[in-house]
Amino acid sequence: MTQQQTDEKFMRLALNEARKALEQQEVPIGAIIVANGAVVGRGHNLVETLDDPTAHAEMQALTAAASTIGGKYLKNCTLYVTVEPCIMCAGAIGWAQIGRVVWGADDPKRGYRCYSEQVFHPKTTVVRGILQEECSLLIKTFFESLRA
Repeated sequence: MTQQQTDEKFMRLALNEARKALEQQEVPIGAIIVANGAVVGRGHNLVETLDDPTAHAEMQALTAAASTIGGKYLKNCTLYVTVEPCIMCAGAIGWAQIGRVVWGADDPKRGYRCYSEQVFHPKTTVVRGILQEECSLLIKTFFESLRA
């Protein structure tokens, strides 16, 4: 399996998490964390459900992965998230020293790159645009339904 195929496979799992958020009337963003080919953490937005502005998909996945692995550093892990992380999540990803971050849709209004591209650990690799159309459509449709 190529890296592209592997990335798409795991991004589909992140999209499944995003759909769980959508079912709960949450902003449909999902994340999973993979280590050695296995999912060690997963999450979807729970901001409305928990009434907690920090309950983003990435934060849920980071907490789950740290618990599974038994440590706060996730150097050998890859985070897959359907939308570019916000600055809060990017900071947490940086503190966790995630080895690789992969996202689907860019977030030109609230993504971390609006503020700084120097948030992640210096050794973190970033891949953008995996299943971009599918990820973008899910979030775009959600926000269009709110305005209807």
